[in-house]
Order: sequence, then C-alpha cells, then structure tokens
Amino acid sequence: MKRSSKAALLSAVVFPGAGHLYLKRYLTGAFLSATAMFTLYFLVSDVVRRAHGIVTKIQTGEVPPDIEAITRLVSEQSQVTQSSALGTASLVLIGLWLVGVVDSYWRGGIAEKADQLLKRKEG
Repeated sequence: MKRSSKAALLSAVVFPGAGHLYLKRYLTGAFLSATAMFTLYFLVSDVVRRAHGIVTKIQTGEVPPDIEAITRLVSEQSQVTQSSALGTASLVLIGLWLVGVVDSYWRGGIAEKADQLLKRKEG
C-alpha cells in the first residue's frame, strides 16, 4: 500500500493527525490531534452535562422513571439546547477530520515522489 493511502486511511479511521504522525510530520499531527481532542472533549462534556441534568430530574421525582417521559425530556432538551457553539464545534471536528485525510494523502504523495527521485539518482 502506498504511503499516501496509508496516511489518509489512518487519518480517516483512527483520528485526525494520525496520518501525519505516520509520515513523521509531528507538529502538524500533534496540532490536528490536540485540536480534535479539545473539540471532542467540548462536545462530550456537553452531552454528559445534559445526561446528568436528566438523571437529577429523575432522582428528584420531577420526571417519572418512565421510558416515554424520559424520551420526551431528551427530545425536548436536544431541541432547546442546540447552541451555535455546539454546531460550530461539530463543524470544526468534521473539518479537522477532512483536513487530516486530504493533507496526509497529499503530503504522502509528495514523500512518495521524493523517494522515487532518490531511487532514480542512486540507481
């Protein structure tokens, strides 16, 4: 498998920046990974905060422990609390993933061409 394909696959399947780390582009890989981790943390912490609020309402008796009532509450909360920050964070995460895939494929292709030139000069 070509280095460019393997790098793009790592970035697509594992995590943004994994392909760059494979290509030894450590600074770019670390930046993409750290930014993606921060964004993912922001998204997950919001989900956990919402879930904690629902559990608290169930424990206090504000919401009966009935699946229909809980489902309704979850649906209401997801419609009401859609903030622009969450939408932006989601777009940033998707963008980082796409940039990671495309850029690692591109940089892998450049590395492959450089390897081919070295082989021609040696041979």
